[in-house]
Amino acid sequence: MIPVDWLNTLAGLLVGTIVGMTGVGGGSLMSPILILLFGVAPATAVGTDLWFAAATKTVGSIVHHRQNSADHRIVGWLCLGSIPAAILTLLLLFEFGGHQEKSGLIVTLLGGMLIITSFATLFRRQLVHAMIDTDDEAKARRFIRFQPILTVAAGAVLGTLVTLTSVGAGALGATLLLMLYPLRLTARKLVGTDIMHAVPLTLVGGIGYLIAGSVDLRLLGMLLIGSIPGIVIGSRLTLWLDERIIQRCLAVVLFITGIKLVTV
Repeated sequence: MIPVDWLNTLAGLLVGTIVGMTGVGGGSLMSPILILLFGVAPATAVGTDLWFAAATKTVGSIVHHRQNSADHRIVGWLCLGSIPAAILTLLLLFEFGGHQEKSGLIVTLLGGMLIITSFATLFRRQLVHAMIDTDDEAKARRFIRFQPILTVAAGAVLGTLVTLTSVGAGALGATLLLMLYPLRLTARKLVGTDIMHAVPLTLVGGIGYLIAGSVDLRLLGMLLIGSIPGIVIGSRLTLWLDERIIQRCLAVVLFITGIKLVTV
């Protein structure tokens, strides 16, 4: 029988591989795995996952910074909304933490976020096309004028959701960026901007959970041992596998997992 610690490492390997193949799935998969398969308390699962995301995405952020593949202005606007929202969410969450865990709020919100993320992953292109209306020039100009404000608002939404559930910084964040900047962000810039914004956000959330004693550092270490080679393996697999098929499969898994959490 495989020791529990090494099962955690295998979970890290699985999630890391999926993240390497699709660019999403870290927070969307890790927290549900910790809660449903390993019986980790919801708050501890979210707190540990936030540090897991911060550690893995810091490496990616450094790479994207060196390659100049991130829009720093957009990152700044996102942080202007997400960091204050994350801090406020942490204060409210742990002010009433005991009651919320008993009522299953974290688990319910996590399930709901997974369902939303599954649709965002599956219908990303359709959502983007719905936002783009190049035929209406006046509308396009108004949209560009309000982009900074909308970006700050999007950051606030992400800051709240990621802090509560550790889900949203990947698939949902990328979808929002695509809807807000369909022409400005290339595919490379989109990924780099999304990852760079996720680092300070998950760090702030992770620090809050750490102060509250809701981070399992041993578990975090075992997850990282598996995830780092997993990301490398997943990145290699993209050379042979169709990304669209992988994302559709991931969307189905997220949807089923979300329903499972909501109905627990």
